[in-house]
Amino acid sequence: MTEAPMPEEGILIPDQRREKLMRALRRDHVLSVAQLTELLCVSHMTVRRDIAVLEREGRAVSVPGGVRLASGMRREPAFGDKTASERDEKAAIAGAAAGLLSDGMVLYLDAGTTTGALVPAIRERQGMTVVTNDFAIVEQLTDAPHVETIHTGGRLEHSNRSAVGSLAGEILRRINTDIAFISASSWDLRRGVTTPTESKVPVKTAAVESASTAVLMATSSKFGTFGMYDVFPLERFDRIITDARLPHAAADGIRDLGVALDLPSSAEAPREATASEPHGA
Repeated sequence: MTEAPMPEEGILIPDQRREKLMRALRRDHVLSVAQLTELLCVSHMTVRRDIAVLEREGRAVSVPGGVRLASGMRREPAFGDKTASERDEKAAIAGAAAGLLSDGMVLYLDAGTTTGALVPAIRERQGMTVVTNDFAIVEQLTDAPHVETIHTGGRLEHSNRSAVGSLAGEILRRINTDIAFISASSWDLRRGVTTPTESKVPVKTAAVESASTAVLMATSSKFGTFGMYDVFPLERFDRIITDARLPHAAADGIRDLGVALDLPSSAEAPREATASEPHGA
């Protein structure tokens, strides 16, 4: 009895095709759509659909013209590096977050330059209270006596100018806030918000659990990366505000979770179209 021939590349079932795509990504880390159509012997449309599926699973991330492997993060960038990066995107995210503010609110601002970009809008409001673990945010508010400012205290993390650890978390558990604006150095659909720094987990957890509304503020460049420690799945947030460069498959996946999503545009180029959304749409 002769052995049945192996199927040709173009007639691999979808799971086989995606596993072959992932093997190639693990080897090369980044591949173009053109390379994948040749490798898999399928159309550009099929490749883009496969990328969208893998992105929803948190295994890969689409980039303009191709796809990259979801990557781990061992340490966060230092405060100075974060301050200098993605200023347009952070301003756009803060502008969208400002629309959630009203006078007299009690807010938690997580440590980060994206959340810090919201401070000017808070200063324009009356009767506001800001709770934060970020020393840079406190510094921005030192000449704003009309904003009541509470720092959590806790163990100093020098590189990010913030307080971390269980002491900061205990303070946050005693303060009820209207909105907690949470930052993230790494996030994706599969793992949610993660961090490479264990001492940040009790702070973020307490802030979200003590808030009436939890809002994630994170640039799309952090999407598709993950740290060693889990914080929260994305569905724990009421709203996610990121920039318009977030891949379409990721945006669809977030909406499927039932989480409100804002994608404010910055001065940068719009997102690339996917198979389900033709170019020029």
